Amino acid sequence: MSYFQHRPEKQRGLLRLQTFRALAIGVTLILIGRVYQLQFWQGETYQLLADENRFTEVSEPAPRGVLYDRNGTALALNVPSFNVTVTPAGLPDDEDAEMEVLERLSALIGVPASGEVASVGTGLGPTRSLLSLVREGEGIAPFRAVTVQTDIDQETAQVILERRDTLPGVDIAVVPVREYPTGALTSHIIGYMGPIPEERVEFYEEQGYDPAFDRIGYDGVEFTLEDLLSGTNGRTIVEQDVAGLQVGAVSQEVAVPGFNVTMTIDTELQEAALQALTDEINFLNTYYAETVTERGVVIAMRPTTGEVLAMVSWPTYDNSRFARAIDYPYYLQVAEDPLRPLFNQAISSLYPPGSIFKIITATGALEDGVVTPEQRIFDPGEIQLENRYYPNDPGQAQTFVCWLEEGHGYLNMVGAIANSCDVYFYKVGGGYPEEGIEGLGIDRLEYWMTQFGLGDFTGIELGGEIDGVVPTPTWKRRTYGENWSTGDTYNASFGQGYVLATPLQMINVLNAVANGGTLYRPTLVREIADPEGNVVRGFESEVIRQIPASPETIAVVQEGMRQAVLAETGTATFANLPYTTVAGKTGTAEYCDDEAAALELCVPGNWPTHAWFMAYAPFDEPEVSVIAFVYNGGEGAIVAGPVVVDVLDAYFRLKTERTIAAQIEAQETPAAPEGQPSPEAVPSP
Repeated sequence: MSYFQHRPEKQRGLLRLQTFRALAIGVTLILIGRVYQLQFWQGETYQLLADENRFTEVSEPAPRGVLYDRNGTALALNVPSFNVTVTPAGLPDDEDAEMEVLERLSALIGVPASGEVASVGTGLGPTRSLLSLVREGEGIAPFRAVTVQTDIDQETAQVILERRDTLPGVDIAVVPVREYPTGALTSHIIGYMGPIPEERVEFYEEQGYDPAFDRIGYDGVEFTLEDLLSGTNGRTIVEQDVAGLQVGAVSQEVAVPGFNVTMTIDTELQEAALQALTDEINFLNTYYAETVTERGVVIAMRPTTGEVLAMVSWPTYDNSRFARAIDYPYYLQVAEDPLRPLFNQAISSLYPPGSIFKIITATGALEDGVVTPEQRIFDPGEIQLENRYYPNDPGQAQTFVCWLEEGHGYLNMVGAIANSCDVYFYKVGGGYPEEGIEGLGIDRLEYWMTQFGLGDFTGIELGGEIDGVVPTPTWKRRTYGENWSTGDTYNASFGQGYVLATPLQMINVLNAVANGGTLYRPTLVREIADPEGNVVRGFESEVIRQIPASPETIAVVQEGMRQAVLAETGTATFANLPYTTVAGKTGTAEYCDDEAAALELCVPGNWPTHAWFMAYAPFDEPEVSVIAFVYNGGEGAIVAGPVVVDVLDAYFRLKTERTIAAQIEAQETPAAPEGQPSPEAVPSP
C-alpha cells in the first residue's frame, strides 16, 4: 500500500490527539478557574463557612443587677439554679447500658427515660423524654451538653454530682436566676422576668443576649430598667471538631455584671400601707355582710422630691411564682381574674377623682381672678342651671346639689375647700350669672388641669402608665358626637363628669400644692451603682414644670386643706394627729363604669361612689404625702381617710424608731484613739 493510501488514517490519529489535548487543556483551565474562584472570588465566603463549622461561641450569663429598697432591704436578688445536662458522647455506647443511665437519672429528676408523657394541667403539651432529647443532641453535636431539666433542688443536684461514676455523661450546670424576697408586697413595682419572645429573638441577639438562657424583664422596673440591670454576657470563642468536641479556646470576653439599683421604696412603709388598705377593705365587706369592694390603691411620696415611698395596688400577685420560670397555671389564673391583679391600678386604671380635684379648680379660680380669697359665695344646698333653649321654663332647668342638703351658707375659698362645698365650686368653675360670677369655663379648666399634669404621663419608671382624660368641647364632639354644655363644666369643676385620672396623677397634684407649686416627676430610682459598689448616679429630682400660680394663691389652697383637718366643720377632722400637722382633702366620686352598668347600679341620683382621701404632713415643712383610693368604697372620709391616717402614723413611727436606733448605735460606737480615724471613717471591707 502506498504512502498516500495511509495518510487519511494518520490524519484521523492526529485529529484525535489534538482533540484530547484540547480537552485536557479545557479541563485544566476549568480546574484552574474553579480553584481561582474558590481561592480568590469566593475564598472569604467559604472561609467564613468553614470557620462557622470550626468555631462556636459559648456565652457566659452576666449577673443581673440587684434591687434594694432605700434602707438596703433586698427586693430582687440573684441565686443559683441547678440545671441537669447530658452529653450524648459521654453516655455508654451499649444501648442497654445507656438506657440504664437514663432510667437512673429519670428516677432522680422526674423526666421520663423514653416515650412521651402528657404534662397534666400545664397546657404545655407532652414532656420530652430523656432519650428523645439525647438523640436530638447527638444528631447535632454529640459532645455538646443537652439541658434535660431546669431548676432542680440543691439536694438532688448534690446527689447527681455524688453519683457521677454511675451516671456517665450527666452533669450539673449552675446558672443564676432571680429571687424576689418581698414577693407580692412589691410585685407591681419590681415586676418579673420571662423568656425572650420568639418574635423578638433577632432584636435581642443583636443586643448581645443569648435566647437559649437569657431572660428579660416583663413588668415593673425589671422591664423598664432592663438596660441597666442586664449587664453584658461573657463570650468565649472555642474551636471544635465535627462532633462538637472542644479542642481549644480562641478568645474570651469576660461577663460584665449589671448595675445595682437602690429604689426609693421603703419596704416597711409599703407593708404598712398594704395592711391598712386590706384591713379597711375587709372591714367594709364584713360590715355590709357582702363583698362591696376588692380593689384599692395607696401611694406615699416625698412631695418635695417626687420619690415614691410606697405604692400599693390591690389585688396583687406573687411575682416569686415567676422568679425561676413562668408558672403558667398561676399566670393564667391571675391573667383571667376579673379583678385584674396583674394591672397596677396606681398607674394603669382611670377613675373620676371627685372632690379631691377641687384644689385644681381653686388654684385656677384664684389665679385667674374669678374670685378673691376673701369673697364669700352663698351655698343654699342646691342651684338651678337654666336650659338655654328654654330659659323661661323652670321645668327644663337642671338641678345641681351640694353634698350637704341644707347647704353651707356663705363661704370664702378657705371655707369652701375645708367644707368641700360643691355649690361653691359649681359657681366658680362654671359661672353663675345671677350673682355676677363669670366662672373659669372649660377652656381655663382644661389649662389648669394640664398644668397640674392631668391628661399626660407622669413619666415614672414603670410600664403600662396611661394618661387619663381632660375633657374639652372638641373631645366630646369627637367622642360622643354631642356639644358641650354648661352642666358639663359644672361637673368637671369638681372632678366628675368626663374627668378621669390615675391615683398617681392625683397625688402629684397634691404634691405640687404641698411643696409650693413645683410639679416633680415621680421616681422609683434613688441611686445606681456599678458592680463594685461605686455610685454612678445619685438621686436627682426632676422638675416637670412650675405651676403658674403665685405663692399667695398656693398658700390659700394649702390653708383650705389645713382647715379641712382643723375646723370644726372640716371634712377631714379625723386626720388631726397629735404628733404632727396635717393638711388633707376628702373625695367621694360618683361613677358608672361598665362593671357598675352591668350590675344595674347606675341609678340616676344614686350612683355608686369611689372613696378618696389625700393628705400631707407636716403642714409647714411637708415630708410625706399619702393618697388612698377604694373602688366602690363609698364616702372618702369614712373609708379612704382611715387608710391614709394609718400610713401617716406608720411613717412617723418608723421615723422615730429609726432615729432612736441611730442614736443608740452612735452611742455604742467606741471613740477612736487620738490621731486615728473613727470607725465610721474606716471604709467597710
